[in-house]
Amino acid sequence: MLRKLPALAALSLLVACSQPASDETGTAADANIETPEMTLIDRALQISAPTAEQRPLTIEQLGRTRTDEYAWLRDDNWQEVMRDPSVLQADIRAHLEAENAYYNAVMSPTEALQERIFQEIRGRIREDDSSVPERDGEFEYYTRFREGGQYPVFARRPVDPASPEEDAEQILLDGDVEADGIEYLDFGTIAHSPDHRYLAWSVDTRGSEYYEIRIRDLTTGEDIATLTDESTGDFAWANDSSTLFWVWRDANGRSKRVYRQDRGAADSELVYDEPDDGFFVNVGNTAGDTYVVISTSGHTTSEVRLIDANNPASDPILVSARETDVEYSLTETGDGFYILTNLDGAVDFQVMRAPIDAPQRENWETVIDHRPGTLVTSLLGFRDWMVRVEREDALPRIIVRHLESGEEHTIAFAEEAYSLGVDAGFEFATDTMRFSYESPSTPEETYDYDMATRERELRKRQEIPSGHDPADYVVRRIMAPAHDGEQIPVTLLYHRDTPVDGTAPLMLYGYGSYGITIPAAFRVTPLSLVDRGMIYAIAHIRGSQARGYGWYLDGKLENKINTFRDFVSAGEALVAQGFTSRGNMVAYGGSAGGLLVGAAINLQPDLFAGAIAAVPFVDVINTMSDPTLPLTPPEWPEWGNPIEDPEAYDTIAEYSPYDNIEAIDYPHVLATAGLTDPRVTYWEPAKWTARLRATRADNGLTLMRTNMGAGHGGASGRFDSLRETAENWAFALMTVGLADAEVAELSTAAAE
Repeated sequence: MLRKLPALAALSLLVACSQPASDETGTAADANIETPEMTLIDRALQISAPTAEQRPLTIEQLGRTRTDEYAWLRDDNWQEVMRDPSVLQADIRAHLEAENAYYNAVMSPTEALQERIFQEIRGRIREDDSSVPERDGEFEYYTRFREGGQYPVFARRPVDPASPEEDAEQILLDGDVEADGIEYLDFGTIAHSPDHRYLAWSVDTRGSEYYEIRIRDLTTGEDIATLTDESTGDFAWANDSSTLFWVWRDANGRSKRVYRQDRGAADSELVYDEPDDGFFVNVGNTAGDTYVVISTSGHTTSEVRLIDANNPASDPILVSARETDVEYSLTETGDGFYILTNLDGAVDFQVMRAPIDAPQRENWETVIDHRPGTLVTSLLGFRDWMVRVEREDALPRIIVRHLESGEEHTIAFAEEAYSLGVDAGFEFATDTMRFSYESPSTPEETYDYDMATRERELRKRQEIPSGHDPADYVVRRIMAPAHDGEQIPVTLLYHRDTPVDGTAPLMLYGYGSYGITIPAAFRVTPLSLVDRGMIYAIAHIRGSQARGYGWYLDGKLENKINTFRDFVSAGEALVAQGFTSRGNMVAYGGSAGGLLVGAAINLQPDLFAGAIAAVPFVDVINTMSDPTLPLTPPEWPEWGNPIEDPEAYDTIAEYSPYDNIEAIDYPHVLATAGLTDPRVTYWEPAKWTARLRATRADNGLTLMRTNMGAGHGGASGRFDSLRETAENWAFALMTVGLADAEVAELSTAAAE
C-alpha cells in the first residue's frame, strides 16, 4: 500500500502511525508541517529519534577511568542470544525495535527509489547463472542458480557419459530446498568424498556461525548423518572417503579443536586442542591430497601440522613450531612442498622448498628470494607447475613456474586498475590453470590457461542481462599524498558523462585492517550510484597489503592511526584533484571498515555529507578489554591488549570511534547491525549511534538498522541482501541531494 502513495503521503502516514517501543527508547515521529520545497533530509529531520536511556557505568582500567552510559545494551547472556535470539533482554529488544521503527519512518519516502535500485541491481545479475564446471575424475562439478532462486544449487555431470541418460545433471544439494521455511541460511564448506559417493556440507541457520556438518549419500540422495552442530563450518575428507576432520567452535565462538570422525560414527576423536585463545584453527587438504592439513594461526604467527591422508588414524606431524611474527603456509607440488614465509625478515615473503616426506623446518631451502616492495600473496601447486600471485603498487600479477626447468613467465594485463583470481581446481596432474580477470568497468572473465603452451581459453564472461558497455565508464588510478609523504593508491570509477570539475558527489570506500586488500574488481552494485552521477572510489590505505606487507605493518597496533588519516587524505586528494568537493562525499565501510568510517568522521567530519558504517567495529576499547568475546584474544596482535598494556590502551583510546565522539557537527550517519553477529556484536553500533545522537552539536540524522534474524553478513538470500544494499544506496543518494528529484518523479508517477 505505502509504495503506491506519493512520498509526502507515505511519510505523513508513517509519522502518524509510528509509536515508541517504550518511554525509555524514544518517542514516535512528530507531526510537523511540511512544504513542497523541503528536501528529503529536511523532512527526515522532522521525525523524532529514539533516545536511549543513559545508565552510566564507570570502568577503572590500568589507572585510567572511562564512563560508558550505554553499556546496558550488551546482554549479559549474549552467548545464548547468538543461538536463540528470542532470549534477548526485553529492554534491549525494545530499543533495537524503536531504532528500526525510526529508520523505517525516515527512509519511507525513498521506498520506491529503493525498489528501483534493487531492480536495477537485480537486472544486472543473470538469475539462472552457473559457474564454469571443474573436472574431478569422472565428474565435473559446478554451482548454479535457478531463475528467482535465492540460494545456490550444487550439481555435477559425468565427463564422458556412456549414454544420453547418463548425461543428466545430478543435483547434490539444493539451497532453495534447504532454505524452505527458515529465515537464514549460510553454507560453509561443501565437499564430495574422494570416491564421489558422499557429500559433506556445513550449514548455519541462525547467522551465529555455528555450523552443522551433514553427510549425504549421493547414490540415494538421503542424509545419513549429522556429525555436529558446533563446528566452524570447516572440515576435510581423508582419502578413505570415510574419515572426516572437522573444527569445533567453543561457547565463546572460537575455533579450538580438531576432531576426527567416521561419517557413520556417533562419536568423534579429539586430534588437536589449541591452548591459545589468540589462535584460529582450520583444516584442509594439500593440492595432491597427500596430507590433511591442520593450520593454526594468530594474525601474524602460524603453525602447520600434517596428517597422512592415506592413514587418517596417524598422529599429526609438526612442520615448524610457532614463532611470534613468523608466518608460513605449504603448497604441494610434484617437486615437493613450496613454502610461502616471512622467515628471516622477509617482510614481503619469500618462497622456500622442502621434500614431501620431510617437510620440517630444518629441510627448507630458498627458491625465490625476498624482494622488498613485491609481495607474494599466494601459491598454487600442480604436479609439474607452481603458480604464484604477486602484488606491487596495488596491482596483482600471475607468474607460472615450470618445476623441472625452473623457467618462469608472467601473464600480462593492460588496464590501469584490475583484479585477478586464481583457482587450482580439483585436478593435480594437469597443465591447465584457471584464472579470472576483471576491473571496475569490465565484468569478470574466466579463462582456462595452458601453462605449457601459454594459450588462454575464455570459458565465461559475466553476463549483464540489462546491458553493460565498459566504454561507458572511466577507470582511473591516482596516488593521494598522505600526511607523512606516503602515496596512497585510489581506484576511481565514474560514468564518462560525469563532469570531473569538482561538482560530482563521491562515495569513498575503504577497509584497511588485517592486511586485507580490496581489489579493483567489477561489482554490479556501485553502478547504480555511478549511473546517477556519483564517483565511486576505493582508498587502498595502510592496514591493507596494497603496497606490500610493510603497508600492513604501518597500519596496525601503534601505527593504526595511519589507516584513518590515509582515508581522510584520500578524500582530501580527491577534492584537490577536482573529482569532488568538500562536504559532497559519503564515507562507506563495513566491519573494520566501519571502524574506519567512525574514526574518519571524528577526524574530519566536514569532509563528508554522509557516512555508512555497516556492522561497524566502533567500540574498540571495550571490546578489546573483554576476553570473553569471540575475537578479542585473537585480535590483540592486530589492535593491542588494553587489559595489560597501558600504551595499547592509550593508542586505542586515541582513535576508538565510540570514545572520541564530540559535541561537533557530524555528517548524516547510517549504521547497520546483525543481532546474531559474533564478529561485531550488535551492541557496538547500538551504543555508538546512541552516544552520537545524544552528543552531536547539530541535528543531523543518526540512523541504525538492525537485522533481527541475521549475523555479520546481513540477509543470506542473494536478493534479500541486494535489498539491504539498495537501502544503503538510497541513504547515500539522499545525503548528497541526488535522491530528491528522483523520489519526486516516482511519487508523481505513483500518484497518477
